[in-house]
Amino acid sequence: MNTTTTKLHSLTFGNVKTYLFSVLFVAGNILLPQLCHLLPMGGPTLLPIYFFTLIAAYKFGIRVGLLTAVLSPVVNHLLFAMPAAAVLPAILIKSVLLAVAASAVARHAKDKVTFGGLLVAVLAYQVIGTGFEWLLCGDFYLAVQDFRIGVPGMLLQWLGGYWVLRIINSVPDKQQ
Repeated sequence: MNTTTTKLHSLTFGNVKTYLFSVLFVAGNILLPQLCHLLPMGGPTLLPIYFFTLIAAYKFGIRVGLLTAVLSPVVNHLLFAMPAAAVLPAILIKSVLLAVAASAVARHAKDKVTFGGLLVAVLAYQVIGTGFEWLLCGDFYLAVQDFRIGVPGMLLQWLGGYWVLRIINSVPDKQQ
């Protein structure tokens, strides 16, 4: 009930699909934050910039995850000045940590998507990322903002990520 089997991929940088999937996931990480920012405190509460990074890294591996993790915040900043320049380094660090955590959990799970595995990935990037954020800003209260007001976003990543990965799994896979 809390596990589903899926075909996971580890695409290489030499594979065109790596870049195509990255572009799709970056587009998702551009559109979802724009929708969430229509709500008061939608960005800090729902943490939308990370959602498709989780999916990309879990399903398609570290390379697609890292491309999505780095390009999503940078492109959003260049297009919309969101995230703000002051928080961009912390968001980039957390985004990269999420890509690493999600791809590591997926690799360890061997074609299984579990609630526990996704929870580990989300908590790992948040806990470690909060430490880095604290080092960057020097303010513990600010650094733990995601734990103060971003719990709905973490739940969205955890439960929504599981749901999206299950939907992706139901699509026939034509990859080798």
